[in-house]
Amino acid sequence: MILAIDQGTTGTTCLVFDAEGRIAGRAYSEFEQHFPRAGWVEHDAAEIWDVTRRVAVQAIADARIQGADLDAIGITNQRETIVAWDRATGEPIHRALVWQDRRTAERCEELRRAGHEPLVRERTGLVIDPYFSATKIEWLLGNVEGADRAAFGTIDSWLLFKLTGRHATDHTNASRTMLFDIHRLSWDEELCTLLSIDPTQLPEALPSAHVYGTTSEFGGEVPVAGIAGDQQAALFGQACHRAGTAKNTYGTGSFVLLNTGDQAPEPGTGLLTTVACTLGRAAENRPVSPETGLSRGASYALEASIFVTGAAVQWLRDGLGVIECAEESEALAASLDGNDGVYFVPALTGLGSPHWDPYARGAIVGLTRGSGRAHLARAALEGIAYQTVDAVRAQEAASGERLTVLKADGGGVANAWLMQFQADVLGAEVIVPEVAETTALGVAYLAGIATGRWTLEEVGGMWREAARYEPAMSGAERRALLGQWRRAVGRSKGWADPSSDFA
Repeated sequence: MILAIDQGTTGTTCLVFDAEGRIAGRAYSEFEQHFPRAGWVEHDAAEIWDVTRRVAVQAIADARIQGADLDAIGITNQRETIVAWDRATGEPIHRALVWQDRRTAERCEELRRAGHEPLVRERTGLVIDPYFSATKIEWLLGNVEGADRAAFGTIDSWLLFKLTGRHATDHTNASRTMLFDIHRLSWDEELCTLLSIDPTQLPEALPSAHVYGTTSEFGGEVPVAGIAGDQQAALFGQACHRAGTAKNTYGTGSFVLLNTGDQAPEPGTGLLTTVACTLGRAAENRPVSPETGLSRGASYALEASIFVTGAAVQWLRDGLGVIECAEESEALAASLDGNDGVYFVPALTGLGSPHWDPYARGAIVGLTRGSGRAHLARAALEGIAYQTVDAVRAQEAASGERLTVLKADGGGVANAWLMQFQADVLGAEVIVPEVAETTALGVAYLAGIATGRWTLEEVGGMWREAARYEPAMSGAERRALLGQWRRAVGRSKGWADPSSDFA
C-alpha cells in the first residue's frame, strides 16, 4: 500500500493505492485562502500541514489499514508556492506566497527591461513572471524579519521537512523556481546572485523517485520515496512516457504538458521547458523498454500553464453566488443551444501560456438583457476549453507535430459537457483515464519505483481508459467560436498595466 499526498491549491487529497494501482482509501479537506490585497494570494503553511496530517490519517483509516502497513509515501503538490520557515523552531515566519500571487509583477518587469530574460530562458526554460518562486523569495527576504536566516522551499519541501526533518525537494519542483539550471540539474549561482538569494537557504534537489527519509508520523517507519510537482506527477500517472504524448489537468488552473523525451527542447513562444521526471538510481542499469518507451533518467516536457480554469467556476460559486455547486455548471451549460455571443476570459490573476500577461484581468463580454446565469456558467466552461486550445496550438507550433489525442485528468473530467466541448473545439480526441486522480497516482508510482514495489514497465501498463470523446463540431463553427474568443482575450490584455491610460 502506498499513501499519496496530493497537496493542491484549495485543498489536500490523500489517497491510498493498492498493489494494482487502484484506490483503496481516500480523504479530502479544503483550507482557507487569504487575499490580503488585490492580486495577492497567501496560504497558512501551518494550516496546510495540519490539514494534510489529518487527511492522511483519514485516508489510511478509510483503506482499513494501519500506518505501519504502508510501503511508502509520495508527495505531489501545488508548484511555485513558496514557504519560509525558521530553521530552529520549524515554524513558518510568514504565510506562504501562492503561485497565483502577482505582487512581484513590477519587479519582474524590471528584470525583463534589464535584459535578464534570455539568461532565465536558457538556464531554467521559464519566462520571468511572478508565477514562479524566485521573486517571491526575493520579496520575503526584503519584507519579512528573519527571512535572511530562514529555510525556503516549495510545498513539497515543507511537507517533507515536517515528515522527516530533511530540507530537500525534487528536480521537478526545483525546475519551477526560476533559480534551477534544468540542464545541469542544480541551483544556478548566477540567478541566485541576481536576486540576492543564498543557495544554502534552498533545499537539496534530488531525483523524483528517491528515498528522501522515513517518517513515524502515521505509525512505523515509512519511507517518503517519491516527490513531483503536481503537473509532472499527472504526466507520469497518465502514462505519457513517450515523446509526443500529452495530457491536460483540469484543476484550479489547467496545465498542458507534452513529453519531449530526454532532451530539453528550446522553449517555444509562450511555452515553458520543464523537467518532467528524474528517476535516478531507481532506473540504473535497466535498458530502455521498446514496448513502453519509458525514459530511464531525466525527461523533459513543453508546458503551457493556464492560471485560472476550475477556479473560474469556483468564483461563480463563491464570489458571485451564480451556482450552488460546481456540478451545477454542466446542466446550465447544456441547457443552451449555443453561447449567444457571451465569452468569459478568466484572467483573474493575469494570463499564463501562451500570452504571459500579468496585467490581464478577467473580462465577460457579449452580455445582453437576455443573458442569465446559464450563459455565465457556459462561458466559464467554454473559457476552460478555449484556453486549452490556445496552449495546444502553441505546442504544435513549437514541436511541428499535430496533436491527435489529449489525455485529460483532474476534477474537470467529471463534467461530460466540458470534455465533449473540449474535443469539439480542439479537433482531437480527449481520453479520460479510469483513475482520474492521476496526480496522486503518478507520485504513488514514483514512490513504488523508488522502493522496488513496482518496475517501470509495470507502472506503464497500469493505465486504463474510462471514456473517450471524439470531435463532432464542424470546422466552420470551430473557427467562428475561436475567432470570437481571441477577440475577447484581446479586451482583457494589459488592463491593469500601470503604464496604461486605463490603469
